[in-house]
Amino acid sequence: MEIPHNVQQLRNDWTLEGNNMNLMIASDIHGSAYYCKKMLEAFDREKADRLLLLGDILYHGPRNDLPLQYEPKKVIALLNARKEHVFCVRGNCDTEVDQMVLEFPILADYCLLTAGGRLIYATHGHHYTSVTPPPMQPGDILLHGHTHIPAWEPFGDQNLYLNPGSVSIPKNGSANSYMMLEETNVYWKSLDGSVYHSLSL
Repeated sequence: MEIPHNVQQLRNDWTLEGNNMNLMIASDIHGSAYYCKKMLEAFDREKADRLLLLGDILYHGPRNDLPLQYEPKKVIALLNARKEHVFCVRGNCDTEVDQMVLEFPILADYCLLTAGGRLIYATHGHHYTSVTPPPMQPGDILLHGHTHIPAWEPFGDQNLYLNPGSVSIPKNGSANSYMMLEETNVYWKSLDGSVYHSLSL
């Protein structure tokens, strides 16, 4: 399915505050059908309303080993079946070719969320990081994947950097993981649902 150019560049603005929505945040599937299934099982278990993917969906990338059950075609089918629940930002491994087979927009460079009165700037992390942030106001939150390492680190002027880690290729001894954003509470979980860190925004 070809996505019109204006939709490819869509900037998603979504407000959690007051809507009682539970948002699952995951990143760096890298074509693993095994871990994509585990992620979607977690999505169902969490009864999440939406799934935000922070990029690197189908391709494993030249710097990574092949993940378990590297089967991009199966990942395509699994995610397209949930397209009404998914929104996404573009990773450095995501291309126009990937967009041709995925039935939801994946080529936006970032999206904006608000939770608890704070703005969350969500991107993949290959351009904007806590070292090279986008223009941000005090208290804004930078959310990205890319490093495959979970993070909850203050930086800048009362800013916060969050990272859900990687679904399929975790690094630095971290778990295969995701995040849940429930109103103003954030939970880092392994794919079996175990909480290993939490904070309130």
